Amino acid sequence: MGVTVFSPAKINLFLAVTGRRSDGFHDLVSVVAPLDFGDELEARRVPKRDGESRFSLTCTDPALAVDRTNLVLRAAEAFAAATGWAEAVEFHLHKRIPVGAGLGGGSSNGAAALRALNELSGGLARADQMTALAVGLGSDCPLFLRDGPVVMRGRGERVDDLPESALRRLRGQPVLLFKPSFGVPTVWAYARMAARGTDYVAPAEAEAKLRTWIAGEAPAAKLLLNNFEGPVFEKYVALPALLEPWRREGRTVILTGSGSACVALTSDDPVTPLIDRIRAAWGEAAFVQSACIR
Repeated sequence: MGVTVFSPAKINLFLAVTGRRSDGFHDLVSVVAPLDFGDELEARRVPKRDGESRFSLTCTDPALAVDRTNLVLRAAEAFAAATGWAEAVEFHLHKRIPVGAGLGGGSSNGAAALRALNELSGGLARADQMTALAVGLGSDCPLFLRDGPVVMRGRGERVDDLPESALRRLRGQPVLLFKPSFGVPTVWAYARMAARGTDYVAPAEAEAKLRTWIAGEAPAAKLLLNNFEGPVFEKYVALPALLEPWRREGRTVILTGSGSACVALTSDDPVTPLIDRIRAAWGEAAFVQSACIR
C-alpha cells in the first residue's frame, strides 16, 4: 500500500523581517504562496525488519542527504512518536526544487511526509496535531499543510488564511523562477541582517502595508516586498546586477526568502527573452522554471 504526495515549492511575495527575538529566532510577517511546481514524495508501507530503522529514504538527487538530517525522516519519526503508529515505510523523493534557493523545498518535503503518513495511517493525527508536528520540524513547515497562499507571522509558526478577495488576486498568477548556480545560506542571511541592523521593518509598518493591500484591489505586483535584499544583495552582487536593470524597465522581480532564487511576475507574454537574459548573465547552470501560484 502506498501514496504519492505533491510537495510544492513556495515563494514569498511579501517578506518583512521585523526583528530578532530573545530566543535567537527572528519575527516576520510574510505572504507565502505555494506553486504548481515542486517535488513528489512516494510513501510505501513495507514489512518491518529486525535491526533496521522503520523509515528509509531514497532520492532522485544523489547530492541530497537521505539520513536522519533530512526532514522527511525527521517528520516520520515525529509522527510515529506522536501517534503511536508502528508501521514501517519506505520513502522515495522525486527532487525538482533546487537546494539553497529560498523555495522551501526541505520544509515542503517534511510536511509532505506528515501528510503521506497521515493518509497511510487512516488519519491518526488530528489537524492540530499535524500543525504542532510541522511547527516542531521548522518555521516554514506549517504553511505547507495549507492549500493556497497564507500569511505567516512570528517565526513562521502562526499561519492565517487570506480572505477570498485577496486569494483571487494571487491564485493562477504566472511566475518565472530563476536561480544562479550558487545558494544563499539562510543562517548567514539572518546573521548578516542582524549585524547590519538597518534592514528590519517595524512590525506596525509591515502590518499596515499588508492590511492596505488586503483591503484594496491592487494586483499581486503591488504586494511585493523582501527586506532580505539589503544584506543579500550586498554580498551576492550577481543578484542585483540582473534584477535592478529589470526593475528600471518596469518588470516586477523580487528575491524570494533569503535567496538565491528570484521571482518575476509574468503574464501571457513569452518568457523566452527573459530566460535568454538570465542565461546570458548567470550561465547555462542557472535554474529557470515557469510556474503558477496555486
